[in-house]
Amino acid sequence: MRHRDNIALTGFMGTGKSTVGRRLARELGLKFFDLDDLIEKEAGLSIKEIFNTHGEERFRQIENEVIEKLSSGLFGRGIVISTGGGAVVDPLNRKRLKSWGILVCLRASVDEILRRVGGKDDRPLLADPDKKTAAERLLRRREEAYRDSDFTVDTTGLKVEDVVEKIKGFLQPAG
Repeated sequence: MRHRDNIALTGFMGTGKSTVGRRLARELGLKFFDLDDLIEKEAGLSIKEIFNTHGEERFRQIENEVIEKLSSGLFGRGIVISTGGGAVVDPLNRKRLKSWGILVCLRASVDEILRRVGGKDDRPLLADPDKKTAAERLLRRREEAYRDSDFTVDTTGLKVEDVVEKIKGFLQPAG
């Protein structure tokens, strides 16, 4: 049985998952976790170090292990979690998150994403001189997984509080 008191935010990098997640959790009186923080704690390394030392495959293994712990109830209930942008590409992760709670996808235009992530070098999957092409390619590969969410919010041009209100509106019972 799915619990409406757990919310997983997914979507591409730079769509606002962590910022929105923190605010949403605060407004709903829920706990907030960032999946990347949990992965770093589990591995004892930063995300960038995991990618540089062990590669994306090992990162995804750790990510799967943490999602399994989350979905098994290890962290309790009443949680908002922001996932990494690729977490839901794995069908098992997506199934676990959807059975654990409500899966909300945050979207933004590629130009907005690149504006938000800027020139940061902490995004291993955008370590390409042509960041726009890299982002577009990743978005195409992840499109189907993102579409499988329960609800989607395009965050392009929206303030954090507007995105939070849209999510809260979706969570309200119909009627």
